Amino acid sequence: MNPKYAILLDGGFVTKTLGKRIRAFPSASDIVNECARIKAHTSLSGHDLLRIYYYDAPPSTSTMTNPIDGSRVNLGATNVFTRSVALLNQLEMEQDFAVRKGETVARGWKIGNASLNSMLRSPRVPTASDLQPNVQQKGVDLRIGLDIALLSLRQLASAIVVVTGDSDLIPAFKFARREGMRVYLDHLGGPVRRELKVHADIIF
Repeated sequence: MNPKYAILLDGGFVTKTLGKRIRAFPSASDIVNECARIKAHTSLSGHDLLRIYYYDAPPSTSTMTNPIDGSRVNLGATNVFTRSVALLNQLEMEQDFAVRKGETVARGWKIGNASLNSMLRSPRVPTASDLQPNVQQKGVDLRIGLDIALLSLRQLASAIVVVTGDSDLIPAFKFARREGMRVYLDHLGGPVRRELKVHADIIF
């Protein structure tokens, strides 16, 4: 029997990094194609796929009131909500995929990056259009770390490929390697700290 491996995808990182490369919000097919590229890597030759885990948080459905002009935004009626939910639903039906969902919390408002840069160049009073909802994910990193620990301790796989750029996963990487698992990192060509690379056996 061949040894097994698993692919773990940090959904927020994947959609952002892959989206920059293809200049569009990734489809389920785009993500499946990236997994096919990973499967073909020489380091996985002679291994069988256990499962592909995809981690993300469903978008918020909160209705928020802009503190400057009092306008209301229903996050559940935005294009971001529609495309994100559609992606998760499609990936759930893909062969060998398991979707793990965290939570999304709306924490007020923040000044968007473009507006902030503009205001730094030419100081002015913020307007309503400068603000955007401050939406944060909860529990995604935790679920990735727990699955890495589970796969390691139960010896369900001898190798994992983690697609991320999140250095918060360093403790999980270190734990898996101490348990004898091979840890491969794929950062899709995106920015990643050296500290994360240090605790991977191979970088795709």
